[in-house]
Amino acid sequence: MSRFMHSSWSRCLQATMLAVVVCFSLGATDAGSRFVDLGHRLMCTCGCSQLLGECNHVGCPESGRERKELSDAIAAGKSDQQIFDWFATKYGTTVLAAPPNSGFNRLAWIAPFVVLAAALVGTTFLVLRWSGIKLIKAQAAAATESALTDPAERERIERIRRETDADGGF
Repeated sequence: MSRFMHSSWSRCLQATMLAVVVCFSLGATDAGSRFVDLGHRLMCTCGCSQLLGECNHVGCPESGRERKELSDAIAAGKSDQQIFDWFATKYGTTVLAAPPNSGFNRLAWIAPFVVLAAALVGTTFLVLRWSGIKLIKAQAAAATESALTDPAERERIERIRRETDADGGF
């Protein structure tokens, strides 16, 4: 019985995984969905600061031509990277919706996280140091208090005060 249950669960899991793979792969090679995907990864160069696939202002002088170039490149069978490289060569890297992960751009992606981590570490050390200073002051105050309760120590401090004729900050 247990072997039967195990195999039925295994088959059910396999069928579910197959269904997920099929659902995600539907339309993945469709030229229309690829056009939409790439159009949302490129910027319109007219200065409207919109994605090429979303540029909707009336009379845009650039989006129609760029969309035609994109569809021609897809029809020619170019890969996504080839299309991005061609657009970046023709219009500059500002046409890419996300900067390429190389050179200074990589630093621009990493630097905020490094700065955040350094700030967290610095703040943690600062708080721990402040806590340590409070602890040291509390220990010093406790030691002074215990010294003042000792009659011999109190007599010694009083004698020093009389001899130096100073308050001594006490």
